[in-house]
Amino acid sequence: MSDEKPPQLVDYFVVAGLTDTSRPLEEENQQHRPARPSEPITDVAVIIRSQGEEVPHGFTCIETTTSGHPVDLNAGLLNNPQMFICYKRGRDKPPLIELGVHYEGKDRPKPGYKILDTTPYSRSANLNSGGPGHQRTFLTYRRAAEPHGHNTLGVTDICLIMPSKGESTPHTFCRVDKNLNTSMWGPALFLCYKIAMAKANTLVYEAGLLGRYPEQDSESFPLPESVPVFCLPMGATIESWPADTKYPLPVFSTFVLTGASGDKVYGAAIQFHEAFPRERLSEKQSLRLGLLSVVDRRPVAGRSLQTRKSICVLSHWPFFDVFRKFLMFIYRYSISGPHVLPLETHISHFMHNVPFPSPQRPRILVQMSPYDNLLLCRPVSSPLPLSGASFLTLLQNLGPDNAVALLVAVLTEQKLLIHSLRPDVLTSVGEALVAMIFPLRWQCPYIPLCPLALADVLCAPVPFIVGIHSSYFDLYEPPRDVIFVDLDTNTIFQSEERKLLSPRSLPRRPCKVLLASLHSLSQQLDEMYSGPGEEASLELLLSDAEAAQGRRAQLELEARAAFLRFMACALRGYRSFLRPIALAPAPAGRDASSLFALQGFLKSRERAYHRFYGQLLRTQLFTQFIEDCSFASDRDPCLEFFDTCVDKVQAELEKPEETPLIELDDARGGEHTVFITPPEQPAGPDGAELPARVRYDGFPTLRPELLEPPRDPLVAQLCQARSSAPSSPAPRRTKQEMKVAQRVAQKYSSVPDMWAKCLLGHCYGLWFLYLPTHVRAAPAKLRALQLAYEVLRKMEAHKVVLPDEVCYRILMQLCGQYGEPVLSVRVLLEMKRAGIVPNTITYGYYNKAVLESKWPAGTQSGRLRWAKLRNVVLGAAQFRQPLRQRERRAAAAAAAAAPSSPPAGGRAPPAPRPGLQRQTTWAGRSLRDPPPAPRLVKSGSLSFPGGTHGEGGRGGPGEPPTTRSPPLPAAPDPLPPRLRGPPGSADGSLSDVSFATDESDRADEGPAGGGGTPRRGLAAKLQQLLSPGKRSPLRPATSTELPAGPRDAADAACPRRGSEQRDGDPPPRRSPAGTLLRPRERPESTASESSVSLGSELDLSDASVGSTGIPKSSEPTADGVAGQEPPAVEVLLSSCSRCQGCGALVYDEEVMAGWTSDDSNLNTTCPFCGRSFVPFLSIEIQDFQLPPSVAADGSLPPHAAQGPVLSDRRRCLALDEAEPELCNGCPDAAVPRRSERVAFAYLSPLVLRKELESLVENEGGEFLAQPELVDSHPIIYWNLVWYFQRLGLPSNLPRLLLGSQHVPPAPQAQPPDPPCVRVRLLWDVLAPEPDSSPPLYVLWRLHSNVPTRLRSWRPHGHPVSLAFLEAVLSHVGLSEVHKAIALFLEAPAAPAGPRHLQRSIYREILFLTLAALGRDHVDIAAFDKKYKSAYNKLAGSLGKEERRRAQPPSSKAIDCRKSFGATLEC
Repeated sequence: MSDEKPPQLVDYFVVAGLTDTSRPLEEENQQHRPARPSEPITDVAVIIRSQGEEVPHGFTCIETTTSGHPVDLNAGLLNNPQMFICYKRGRDKPPLIELGVHYEGKDRPKPGYKILDTTPYSRSANLNSGGPGHQRTFLTYRRAAEPHGHNTLGVTDICLIMPSKGESTPHTFCRVDKNLNTSMWGPALFLCYKIAMAKANTLVYEAGLLGRYPEQDSESFPLPESVPVFCLPMGATIESWPADTKYPLPVFSTFVLTGASGDKVYGAAIQFHEAFPRERLSEKQSLRLGLLSVVDRRPVAGRSLQTRKSICVLSHWPFFDVFRKFLMFIYRYSISGPHVLPLETHISHFMHNVPFPSPQRPRILVQMSPYDNLLLCRPVSSPLPLSGASFLTLLQNLGPDNAVALLVAVLTEQKLLIHSLRPDVLTSVGEALVAMIFPLRWQCPYIPLCPLALADVLCAPVPFIVGIHSSYFDLYEPPRDVIFVDLDTNTIFQSEERKLLSPRSLPRRPCKVLLASLHSLSQQLDEMYSGPGEEASLELLLSDAEAAQGRRAQLELEARAAFLRFMACALRGYRSFLRPIALAPAPAGRDASSLFALQGFLKSRERAYHRFYGQLLRTQLFTQFIEDCSFASDRDPCLEFFDTCVDKVQAELEKPEETPLIELDDARGGEHTVFITPPEQPAGPDGAELPARVRYDGFPTLRPELLEPPRDPLVAQLCQARSSAPSSPAPRRTKQEMKVAQRVAQKYSSVPDMWAKCLLGHCYGLWFLYLPTHVRAAPAKLRALQLAYEVLRKMEAHKVVLPDEVCYRILMQLCGQYGEPVLSVRVLLEMKRAGIVPNTITYGYYNKAVLESKWPAGTQSGRLRWAKLRNVVLGAAQFRQPLRQRERRAAAAAAAAAPSSPPAGGRAPPAPRPGLQRQTTWAGRSLRDPPPAPRLVKSGSLSFPGGTHGEGGRGGPGEPPTTRSPPLPAAPDPLPPRLRGPPGSADGSLSDVSFATDESDRADEGPAGGGGTPRRGLAAKLQQLLSPGKRSPLRPATSTELPAGPRDAADAACPRRGSEQRDGDPPPRRSPAGTLLRPRERPESTASESSVSLGSELDLSDASVGSTGIPKSSEPTADGVAGQEPPAVEVLLSSCSRCQGCGALVYDEEVMAGWTSDDSNLNTTCPFCGRSFVPFLSIEIQDFQLPPSVAADGSLPPHAAQGPVLSDRRRCLALDEAEPELCNGCPDAAVPRRSERVAFAYLSPLVLRKELESLVENEGGEFLAQPELVDSHPIIYWNLVWYFQRLGLPSNLPRLLLGSQHVPPAPQAQPPDPPCVRVRLLWDVLAPEPDSSPPLYVLWRLHSNVPTRLRSWRPHGHPVSLAFLEAVLSHVGLSEVHKAIALFLEAPAAPAGPRHLQRSIYREILFLTLAALGRDHVDIAAFDKKYKSAYNKLAGSLGKEERRRAQPPSSKAIDCRKSFGATLEC
C-alpha cells in the first residue's frame, strides 16, 4: 500500500513581469504592419458639402470605401446633398466604444446611445434627406464611462463598404447591419468600425518570473518555464501616461497548459499596472516613451511611467471564479493598508489550509477577511472529461449557426485562430471547441491563449486551435491559410485557400436537432440577460444569484448534451466495425486500418454525407479514437459512457430523446459546509493587538520566511492523505456500469426467477473480484485461469444474469498478465456467443492481453497433429473401458464366492492393530459379503497421505499391497466433476459412496438401539436401495486447481488422511444403511447433519479440490469426517435470522427474496409480517487444535495412530454398536478446545459487491490474502466465505481465520501437515433460544435416539408425541399434505416464551421429512407444489394467524433456493 495524496486546490502561486533579462518583442517584423493608431476616436460627425460645410478642425473625412470607391451617402438621388462622415481622435474625453444606425420610427433608442441628429453647422444629420418619402436615418454612438483609463477599449478606426462592389467586412472590424442608403437607386452602404486598445508610448518585452511559491518543484508537476509569458500574453510593458490618467481595472485571464501525457493544468491570472522608476530607463527608451524631447533631449513634464505585472495561480482544477476572487483580494491587499499580517501569510494560508471539496465536505467557505469570502463547491461528478469549457459563452459570442460551422471545422481538423479583446473569453471558448467533439480528442497544437512569444505556431503546417489577443493584428500580418474566429464581432473569416465544409454536409436529422437545441438555448440566454448589462448584473447579484447560477449550470449541461447527441448519432454503430486481434499480432497491428473497417463504416453511411465522413476518417482525431477504443487507456470510462449514449439515441428522430444523455450525481452531496477562518493575527506581549504597520508601494517580492505558517490542526486533518493502494482498474466498475446494474436489479426485483439469477450473477461477480488474489496464490496459474473460464461457460449456459462485464474483463486481464492470449481469445468468443458486445473497457483489456502477451510457438499443422494424437488416445481408452469393467466384475464375483479362511497356521499371528478405521468408500458389495480378496484399488477413489497407502489397496491387515501397471489414462479434463456431468468412480465401482446414518434406520443390534422405538418398517424399505447401482464410466483424477463443492471446498483446506484415526477414542459410529442414492447423482444425504451440503442447481458446487489448492482425490468422501482426523478449526455458519417484529425465523431463501435492488440497503422484508429488519450471519468457531502441552514433544497422541480399513458388515455393525453418539452422520467424538460465537450483518450480493469494490480500491487486491481482513473487515470476510461456500467456488479465505484473533496461535511444534479449516453451512439456527422448544425434526431424532448437534435440545415436555410425527410423515408420504397441515393447526401449541422462535408449518414439515426420509428421497420442488396446493385448499377456512403460520414460501424465495441450491445442513 502507498499513500495517495488528496487533490490539491492550488499547485503554484506565480508573480510575472519585467525582469532584467527580458527581451523586446516589437522590433522584429514590425515593418510588415503599418503603424497602429496612437489615439482612439472620441467624436463622429456628418457634414453636407453641398450646403458649404467643411470638415471641422481635427476631424478626418471618409471619402472612399476600403477599395477606393467614392462614398457619397446619397449617391443616385436627383438632389444629391453630398453627405460624408467624419471622425476625430484624441484623449481629451472618453473614447467611443460602439457605433450604430437608427431608423426613426422603426427602432427604439437604445439606452446609453446618443443619436447624431445635427451636423456641426446645426443642420439635420439625416443620412437620407432626398425627400419627404424617404426613411429618416441617423448615426448613433456610445461613449466610455467616466473615469476612463489609459488603456480603455475604444473605436480606433471607421470605414465604409459596398457589398455590390465585392467588398467585405475587413478583418477585426465590426459591421453595422443596417444600410446607410435606404433609397431605391443608390448602392447599399454599410458602416464598419474597429474596437481596439489604442496605445502610445509603449515598450513591450517578454515577461519573466519575478516570484513563485513554493520555490521547489513538485515531483509530479514541476513548474513550466513558459508560465510567465502566459500570465502576460501580450508581454510585459513599460508605458508612459499623462499624469492625471486613472489606473485601469485589473484584467482577468485564463489559460490552459497541456502536458506530454495529455493532462491539463489550468491557470488564472490578473494583469495590473504599477509605477516604474525612470532611473531604470536608458535614453533610447525614454525617447521612445516620449519622456524626452527629440530636439534638445529635455525631460517632458506631466508624464508618469507604468509597468504591467501579473499574479497567477496554477491548478489541475478549473475553479476560475474562485481563483479570480482570490487574486483580486490579493491585489487589493497589496495596494491598500496598513495591515497587521504580511501578504505572504494570506497566500500560504489559501494554498495550505483550504482543503479540496470532497463528498464528506462538499462546500468550503473561506473567509479571507471580514469583508471578503469565497465559496468552494465540489466539482460536478460527470462521466465527461473535466474541462474549463463554457458552451454558453460560445453561444453568446458566436451564435448557433457559427457554433455548428466551427464544429465542422474542428471535426475536419482545420487551422482555427480565435481572437478577442477579452482574454478570459478565449479559454472558455477554446475549451468548448475541443469538448464539443467528445469522444474524439484534439491531437494537434492547442493553445487557447497564445502569448506573443509563441505566435510562431500560427505558421505551423499542421492543424491547430489557437486563441490570441486581437491586438496581435496591430503588430503582425495574419496568416492566409487560417480560419479566423472573431469573438467580439461574431464573425468567421475564411480565406480563399482553405474553405470550410458547409453544415449541410453533416447528417441532416442530427444536425437539425442540434441547431434547434442551440437556438432554444440562445433564446433562453437572451431572456436571462435582457436589459442593460449593468442593471441585469446588479439584479443577478442582489436578488437571486444562486438560483441564476443554477439555471446557467443547467443550460450549460443542455448545451453539452446537444453536442454529445450529435456525436453519438454521427458515430452510431462504430463498434460493429472494430476488428479484434485474434491471432499473433503483426508489426502493423496497431494501425487504424487493421483495427477498424474504415471502408465498411463509410459504406454504412448515406452517400450524401460521404464527403464529410471521408475527411473525418482521415483525421488524427479518428485514428486516436480507434486506438483508444481498441486498447486499455485512462479514457475507458469516458468511452464506455459514450457507448451508452450511442445506445440511447435514435438518429432518425427529429427531436431529442426524452431520456437525458447526461445524468449528473449530486454535485454537493449534502449541505455540510466547512468554514475556514482567516489567518490568525499575532498578539502582543500583553495580549493586545499589534499595530498595523505592513504597507506596500507595489506588489512586493515574496519573502520565503513568511510563506510557511503553522498549519491549523483541524485543517491539517481535513487535508491529510488517506491511505490507499493502487489496484488494477479492471475490477472496478465505472459509474455508468453501476447505474446500469442498478437499473437492471430494479427491473428484475419484481420478476421472481430473474431476481434469483440477478443475485446469483452478483455472487459470481464477487468471486471474479477475488479471482486475481486466488490466481496469485495458485501453484498452477493456467489451471486456475481455465477453471475461471469454465465457470464463465457454465454461467452462460444457465443464463445467469450478469450485471456487467467485469467477470470477462478480469479474466482477460489475468490472461494478459500471465501470458495466455489464446485463452483471452476464447473468452471473447464466449462473450460473443452469449450475445454480449464488449464495451470499450473490456475490449481494450482484451486487445492489450492479445497484443502484449507472448503467443505460443508452432504452426497450425503441429497443433492439428497433436489434436489427432489426443483423439486416438482417448478413443483407445474408451474401447478399453468395457474390458476392464468386465474383468473387475468377474474378480468381484470370484472374491465374493471364495470363503473367508483364517491365516495359515505356519504364519506368525498379525501384530496388534491400532483402533479400527471406518472405510470411506464402498466397492459395491453387499454388507453381508465377507472381506474381498486383495486387489488393486484406484488411487483416485481413496486418498492416503502416506506412500504405503497411496497406490494400492489392502487385502488384509498384514498383507502387502498388490500393484499392477496402470491402464492408459484419459486426457485431463479441466472441468470440475459436477461441471462435467454425471460422476463416476475411477475404477468402475461405487467408490465414492459414503456412509451416512438415516434416522429411520435404527437397527436394534446392541444396547444403543434399544432406547428408542425401532423403525424397522421404514428401514426395511430403505434397505432395498443399498444394492449396487449402475457403475459409472471411467473418470480420471483431475487437477488440483479445480473448484470444490461447498462442503469439499472447506474440507480441502484439511489434508486428507485416508486411514488415520485417533487411537484410543472409539471409532466413528456408522449405520449399516449407506447413502441413499438416486440414479446418476452424486451420493449425498441430507439426513446427515455433517454431510449434507448445498448442491447448486447450476451444477457449479462440486469439484475435486479445496479452497487452498491441496490435492484431493477425484472422489472425495461425502462428509469430510470419516477417513480423516477432525480439522484444526471448524466453522459453522447460518443465515437463519429472527424477525424483530413477529419473532418468526426467516430462512436463507426468504432473506434473499426480501432484499431490495438498492445497493445501500441492508434490510430484508419478513415474509410473515412485512416488516424490514437486518438479517445476520451467525458464526460458531470451534478450535480443535491441541494445546501446547500435549504437542510439546511433537508426537501424536496415542489415539491418532492409523487403523486398518474394514470392509465386512460384521465389523461395521460392531462399530455401530460401539458408537451411540453419532449425530446423523456427524460424530461428536472430538470436543473443541474452545468455541466462540459471533454474528455479523448478512449482506445482499449487491451491497457486498459495492463494499468489496471500495475495499479493493482503498486497500488493494493483496489485502484479500492477508489475515488482517478477518479482524478489520469481518462483515465482508464472513459474507464472502458464505457465498463462496454456497456456490462451491475455491478460495483461500477460510485459511485466513488461522491468523486472526478468533483462533489462538498454534503451538510451536506442529504436525507435518498444515492445520485445516472446515466450513459448514447450516439451514437452521446455530443455537436455540433459552427455554425454547426444539423443532420437530430434532424431536424425531431424539425419539429415534439419534444424538443431535446441540445437546441442549431436549424434549422438555413437548406436547408433540412420536405418533404425531409418524402421522405427519404418513400424510406426506401419501401426498395428503393438507391433512398434515390440519394436524399442525389442531395440535396444542408449544409454550411460548418471551423470545419464542416461531417456525412456519412449512418449515416444520419440510425439515421433518428430510430428517426422516433423507435428502435423496425427497424432491423439494415437488413437495413445494404439493404444499402450495394443499394450502390453497385450506386457505379459505383458516384465520389470519393460521394463514400466517401455514403460508408457503413465495415464488421468489423458491426461485432463490433453486438458483443457489436445494438444501443446507439442518
